[in-house]
Amino acid sequence: MVEVVIEIPRGSFLKRGSDGSLDFISPLPCPYNYGSVPGLLGLEGDLLDAVVLGPRLARGSRVRVAAHGAVGLMDRGLYDDKLICAREPPSAAQCARVVRFFRVYGWAKRLLNLLRLHPGVTASRGWGPAPAALARARVVPPGERQGPVIRF
Repeated sequence: MVEVVIEIPRGSFLKRGSDGSLDFISPLPCPYNYGSVPGLLGLEGDLLDAVVLGPRLARGSRVRVAAHGAVGLMDRGLYDDKLICAREPPSAAQCARVVRFFRVYGWAKRLLNLLRLHPGVTASRGWGPAPAALARARVVPPGERQGPVIRF
């Protein structure tokens, strides 16, 4: 089980950065609750990202859920895991939808990075096991700053 803080509720058009600032307004709503795992840093040095399947959760909600898998994403040349969490194990169809979403997301993010003149490879790396993603994450020692501050 992991604790996830929801930053972007399912259905939101607002994509926020890890510091809580507005990154961009999406033309399509986010199909999943999106947040991060406090106390764990991903390989890119920011809090470990997490997707929570299921009904819409309010921004700032904290939920304890099982991590059932992870989708890898290269963003500007940096590898970033996205834990896929839910109260119940996702079906094969749900897993396929998540992978498809991150393929499209990677393509859209690549275009946005080109417009912003941010170099580096951006692409989805597909589904992987949650334990491997958690093993790649770094536990933040007590007293050390946990990546950017998330403001709600």
